[in-house]
Amino acid sequence: MKTRIKEFRARHNLTQEDLAKKTGVRRETILFLEKGKYNPSLKLAHEIAKALDAKIDELFIFEDRGKA
Repeated sequence: MKTRIKEFRARHNLTQEDLAKKTGVRRETILFLEKGKYNPSLKLAHEIAKALDAKIDELFIFEDRGKA
C-alpha cells in the first residue's frame, strides 16, 4: 500500500510528531505509514484522514496484486 500522508501533512505544515499527537500514536508509526511499511487499522486511517482534512481513499492507495 502506498500513502500520500507526507504530501497532505506538508500541506498542513505538520511534522510527523504533530500528526502523531493529533492521532494518538507514536511518531515512528507515522514514519512507517509514510514508508508503506505498516498498514493502519480502519480507526487509525480514519483519525489520520480527519486530522489531514482528507478522505481515506485520498491518503491510502491500495495496489492491486491481481486476482486469484
